[in-house]
Amino acid sequence: MTYDLPPELLVESDGAVRIVRLNRPDDLNATNHDLHEAIAALWPQIDADPDVRAVVLTGNGRAFSAGGDFGYLDDLTNDEALRAQTLASGRKIVTGMVGCAVPVVAAVNGPAVGLGCSLVALSDVVFMAESAHLADPHVAIGLVAADGGPVTWPLLTSLQLAKEYAFTGDKIPAQRAAEIGLVNHVVPDADVFDQALAFAHRVAKLPPQAVRDTKRILNVQLERAVLGCLDFALSAEEKSFSSPELRKTLDRLLSK
Repeated sequence: MTYDLPPELLVESDGAVRIVRLNRPDDLNATNHDLHEAIAALWPQIDADPDVRAVVLTGNGRAFSAGGDFGYLDDLTNDEALRAQTLASGRKIVTGMVGCAVPVVAAVNGPAVGLGCSLVALSDVVFMAESAHLADPHVAIGLVAADGGPVTWPLLTSLQLAKEYAFTGDKIPAQRAAEIGLVNHVVPDADVFDQALAFAHRVAKLPPQAVRDTKRILNVQLERAVLGCLDFALSAEEKSFSSPELRKTLDRLLSK
């Protein structure tokens, strides 16, 4: 099957495994409009692929994803139509990953910030490089954190820890992330992709219908939690794009 995606998101086949690479390495895979739209468009195509049995999600270069591109965030504060499209696509990313029929294995090869952190939180099994970290700095820059972390973390770790990291945006080092249940395995940097790929192939060899239905059973609880709060979360995030705190933060960052 040929995937209809821009060059910011690459898909390659390795037998029954699809390797998906965030592909803006010169910008640490920070999310711009094209990459955001591509991630939203990916999951229906994964589900439509009759030969896929597992997915490995990783980043090209030194990062998994460094979060939102500051220029893109600035555009979102000024363009209501773009903001509406982006939030609709954000909803598709969350629901698409939660509802994706095949297991998604994250190979977190470097920092996973903002949307990158959300993609990790929405994956099924996570292998994380020792030097990598997670962080969701939405609140710290003046935005409501509407997807990924705050939506899913309460099911992955304690509610108190979810609140702490959602409020502060503090970095969560790999070992700490494993200790509190946000990732499955912490491995040497050089091995993270290979170990994630090996696990994906292991899953791909299992009876496919049993895997898909078992994932569905497990994710029913996650889907209920997500749908229970996602519309409010996205509405609140839309309002926060007009916050003076975000404007001040972006002006400071863009001036550098």
